[in-house]
Amino acid sequence: MGERCCAAVVRVLVLQAAWALSGGQVRYSVPEEAKAGTVVGRLAQDLGLEAGEAEARRLRLVAPGRRASVEVSGASGALLVSSRLDREELCGKSAPCALRLEVLLERPLRVFHVQLEVTDINDNAPVFPAARKNLSIAELSTMPGSRFPLEGASDADIGANAQLTYTLSPSEHFSLDLQKNDMDGESLFLVLRKSLDRETIPVHRLVLTAIDGGRPSLTGTMELVILVLDANDNAPQFNQSVYKVQLPENAEHGTLVIKLNATDLDEGSNSNISYSLETLFPQDGKGVFGIDRKSGEIRLRTNLDFEEVSQYRLQVDATDQGNPPLSGHCKVVLEVLDVNDNAPEVWVTSLSVPVPEDASLGTVVALLSVSDRDSGENGRVRCWVWPASPFGLEATFAGSYSLVLREALDRERVSEYEVEVRAEDGGAPALRASRGLRVPVSDVNDNAPSFAQAVYTVLARENNAAGAELARLWARDPDEAANGRVSYSVWDGGVGVGGGGGAAGSSSSFGGGWRPASSYVSVDAESGRLWALQPLDYEELQVLQFEVRAVDAGEPPLSGNATVQLFVLDENDNAPALLPPAGSAAEAGGVAAAAEAAVALAGAGSESGTLWAWAAWGAPAGQVVAKIRAVDADSGYNAWLRYELWEPRGKGPFRVGLYSGEVSTARALDEADGPRQRLLIVVRDHGEPARSATATLSVSLLEAAEAALAAGSSSSSLAAVSRSAAGVELGAGAASAATNVWLVVAICAVSSLFLLAVVLYGASRWAPRAAVLSAPGPTTLVCASEVGSWSYSQRHSRSLCVADGAAKSDLMVFSPNFPPPPPAPAAKDTQPDPSSLLDTVSANTLLNLTSSLLLLPFCFCALSTCRQLERRCEACEAAEQRTVSLQAQERVRVGGSAPVRRRARL
Repeated sequence: MGERCCAAVVRVLVLQAAWALSGGQVRYSVPEEAKAGTVVGRLAQDLGLEAGEAEARRLRLVAPGRRASVEVSGASGALLVSSRLDREELCGKSAPCALRLEVLLERPLRVFHVQLEVTDINDNAPVFPAARKNLSIAELSTMPGSRFPLEGASDADIGANAQLTYTLSPSEHFSLDLQKNDMDGESLFLVLRKSLDRETIPVHRLVLTAIDGGRPSLTGTMELVILVLDANDNAPQFNQSVYKVQLPENAEHGTLVIKLNATDLDEGSNSNISYSLETLFPQDGKGVFGIDRKSGEIRLRTNLDFEEVSQYRLQVDATDQGNPPLSGHCKVVLEVLDVNDNAPEVWVTSLSVPVPEDASLGTVVALLSVSDRDSGENGRVRCWVWPASPFGLEATFAGSYSLVLREALDRERVSEYEVEVRAEDGGAPALRASRGLRVPVSDVNDNAPSFAQAVYTVLARENNAAGAELARLWARDPDEAANGRVSYSVWDGGVGVGGGGGAAGSSSSFGGGWRPASSYVSVDAESGRLWALQPLDYEELQVLQFEVRAVDAGEPPLSGNATVQLFVLDENDNAPALLPPAGSAAEAGGVAAAAEAAVALAGAGSESGTLWAWAAWGAPAGQVVAKIRAVDADSGYNAWLRYELWEPRGKGPFRVGLYSGEVSTARALDEADGPRQRLLIVVRDHGEPARSATATLSVSLLEAAEAALAAGSSSSSLAAVSRSAAGVELGAGAASAATNVWLVVAICAVSSLFLLAVVLYGASRWAPRAAVLSAPGPTTLVCASEVGSWSYSQRHSRSLCVADGAAKSDLMVFSPNFPPPPPAPAAKDTQPDPSSLLDTVSANTLLNLTSSLLLLPFCFCALSTCRQLERRCEACEAAEQRTVSLQAQERVRVGGSAPVRRRARL
């Protein structure tokens, strides 16, 4: 008994070892349609059982869920075919077709797995969806080469037994074209080779044959009935020939699969399209989808099951309502997607916030754990961060990630980040999960205060009140708390004071010298308001340039600077001031000042501020008598002066140039005007309100000879001064004018000497006793014009030689070349007696006539030259008046300018 037990144990051990070596599973193969009783395999022997042991231990087959077509023989332990095996019924189109069986063995209870593969035989012939196919093709309008899709046959077999080839009955009009591609499998087309003629052959009947690849091969046929139609020549067209759609298996009824749209170029009823749907694969899937005949929408009607059918191939026909109707075709390939029903899960295990904005790259902010309860592709999780910057994820090990810093932070740009960690599995469709993180950024002092402008321009009126607010400066510091708290101060290191139009940074010419900007202005440390510490004076200070510094309270503190240019605006706070006569020593220095002073003293007197001038009786209208000069310390419009004759009013003998200040005769002077005229001239500026000054001019009216004597005495004084100024350099224009003067003098002197010799010769011959006495006559003033020519003008001689500007040293005084008179007391203020000027020299009147005639060439020469000078001077005066007018217009347009101001000061 003990030996039998030992033998049984040994057999069990051997059986277990054999089963372990074989992988724990027995595999058999049997062709389909095998007869009942066919031995599939010796199961008991393959399981290591001995004879009779299979029946003793009740070896039996268990086939869960379906009827098994095989059984185990109790006596022999062989696996036998018990009923008909149909591979197509068991597995459909799946290959290989494997049945999984379970075999039970008792005492002890053991379970063995048996895999039975049912191989295919060519037992199914190709089958077309219908025995007859009707086609309608329009005559003529259907061009050769047109293609018409046909429904191919199906074969329930697999492999080579299901490989189909097609043949078409002979026809000169049609042929077959079979196309194969990976997207929609095989596509069968009927190709028109030759145009159809309905009148010749109205109906074409063809036979389409499908042949499989089995041995022997099986065939299936379908009749094609082609009706040739007339008229409608444009068939509906789809945008694509094949549409590929994906739909999840859990889609609800009525879900829109796709909306198709076909277009027909015809009009009217020929363009009205109706849609129809036909399921090509699988053959039993006709009720799964439906199409709206008008809109072309394909919707789901029944449930989808990915495990049963993973792909549907549909054919959609679009047919118009023409006569005959034309149709367009397309295929819809629907892929059923598996459902992924478990979303990933994300947990935050550690979070280190806030993050300083100067944190280094790679700093770990958080630790995360990610998992998915699904398996396979559906359980493979991919994680990322959104937005992508400045953080990123790094995988530490399976299911664990670190949130690290990838880019530099800037709290002023982004003070807090809302980070979302997203996870997506590999399912189709993929399921996602996310976890939001709030990551605040702490501040460091990395931004200096900055002003909105690098240079601020501030306008302030003079005479402002002390403590008046001039401007408000503001510097922005994007840092927070103490790092962004800004204080302001005036930086004396960048101070500049400009006075009198000088550049910033230069010393003031009004006695102020260099002064810090903090003595003029102050800035509030907190608000940045700019205050004036004292009233500003435009005449002392026109431009004040300084810097304002803004410093934050961070560690270390940062600062920023801005330049402030304070422009003082002029107010009309200065009245016009009268200048001394032109050329006086008080106005100019050196030789030039002496020359002008001599002319001024000769032409005008002064008694207690009264200006003096002389005018000759009979002087024509427009002759310049004097020129009033004034200056205004203000600028612009406030310094633009105008001159008005205040007394006498009405139609007086004199008038004053409105802007030139020249006093000239308004009409010819006569004895009724009296020996002296007192003129009261008011000088006003154009300020608001206007300020004025008053000048008194006393004009003495003299005889022409007396006026000439006065002019001569002033000319003599001026000539003496000119000789003392021989060391003064002359410009190019003055040198040329002097050359012309001496040339005229030389010509006149030679002519005078020649004529004098002739006179003396005649006098000595015809009147030896005659004596000629002479005295200085009225002198003639000759001056150089600005244009370099010579002329004589009693009207303009004073205005040219006593005008404003640099003193000239080329003034000459000429007198008739007669012998000096006998000594006699000179009259100071009275006109000399004509008898003292010329005594009776002879009774011979011919001598007097000859002397007069001899002087005519000299006079003609002098008068011609003086007329030229007069014309040139008049042109210069007109140009000067036009310049003043243009400057005044420009001053009115822009509100005051430097040229007008200079003119007002002249």
